[in-house]
Amino acid sequence: MTDRTAATRYARALLDVSLTDGDPRQVEVDLAAFVGLFRDQATLGSALLNPAISPVRKRAIVSDILDRVGDTDAVVGRLLMMLAERGRLSLLPGILEVYRGRLMDHLQVVRIRITTATLLNSERLKSLEYTLAKATGRQVTIETSVDPAVVGGMVTQIGSTVYDGSVARHLDRLKERFMGQA
Repeated sequence: MTDRTAATRYARALLDVSLTDGDPRQVEVDLAAFVGLFRDQATLGSALLNPAISPVRKRAIVSDILDRVGDTDAVVGRLLMMLAERGRLSLLPGILEVYRGRLMDHLQVVRIRITTATLLNSERLKSLEYTLAKATGRQVTIETSVDPAVVGGMVTQIGSTVYDGSVARHLDRLKERFMGQA
């Protein structure tokens, strides 16, 4: 089984359990905090991912971290202990990514990325949010970025679908048409 498949299975189970035994949003926050901790503390991350360190010792380290952190959702605590015991802590970033996606689906929220040549003002952003929410039938969260190469217009990504309405793309298409006629 690939790591991606395993992470997907853990994430699916984590969401199911968090919906019945916990707070799904808090689970996401706590899980993200642990992924950040392992990433930011290189020594800790190396120790917990080192196959030479026994699962019993890894479990003790994770238990100590959970005790020090304090109010971590119990669902996350159980997951971390189980992953430590099974030597699968390396799956945490993948589990977090898949969990976030599944949680957004459950909450009927769609994440949309918009790239423009210049920064969008708040009025335009609210208008886009309203229009996209109406078009998707879901609550919308928008991430914006600026890329001068877009020239004008915008590139919108909804899930894995990209809608390229940039001036740069239109110019490329015109160039292709002219080159094809020559």
